[in-house]
Amino acid sequence: MPGQAMFQLTGASFGHDDQLVLHDISLEIRDGEKVALVGPSGAGKSTLLSLLWKQQPDAVALCPQESGLVDLLSTYQNIYMGGLSRFSTLYNLINLIRPWAARREEVARVARTLGIEEKLWNSPDQLSGGQRQRVALGRALYRNKSVFMGDEPVSSLDPEQGEQLLIHVLQQHTTAIVAIHSPELAAKHFDRIIALKDGRIFGDWQAAELDLSTLETVYQDA
Repeated sequence: MPGQAMFQLTGASFGHDDQLVLHDISLEIRDGEKVALVGPSGAGKSTLLSLLWKQQPDAVALCPQESGLVDLLSTYQNIYMGGLSRFSTLYNLINLIRPWAARREEVARVARTLGIEEKLWNSPDQLSGGQRQRVALGRALYRNKSVFMGDEPVSSLDPEQGEQLLIHVLQQHTTAIVAIHSPELAAKHFDRIIALKDGRIFGDWQAAELDLSTLETVYQDA
């Protein structure tokens, strides 16, 4: 059963460049919920995810659509950066330059799970789009937080691999809020589905009570 409220918006509207992106958004997300954000491109999913993240940034493992990887660093270093807040500055500097065995194995274990262990010492600019997305997922996983937020976190992977990694990510986090492009994955792997359309909440359903045909109406005339 979901626990206490972790994220909440009441009548929230938000925009940029003098243009509203979200209109009158009210929702509450509780500890333990796995929530999928669905809707057509431009519906406001990324903006909503950003607003929710800003409420508790230190408590969240974030995997943004723009991965923010540092191409001058190795895959190991990019993943390790997800755990910077867990260690002191000096300790982090040592492990970014010449990692100690324990930290190297921790990061290697994450990379192994994501299928990129052989790329641990390559820089992200040497990787494919799908591999870069795996590195971004690894960085989020290495944050070791109970809450995961992802903006299309498996969109660059083939469907089968993407589904397997999505399952793994959901298993590793108590609470998840994920903008996802696939209604089928949303219905199959999440407890709750919030649909956005034209910057407004089109529907908010428990996945077990939702028919896919209802969800598909979100994308009609978009």
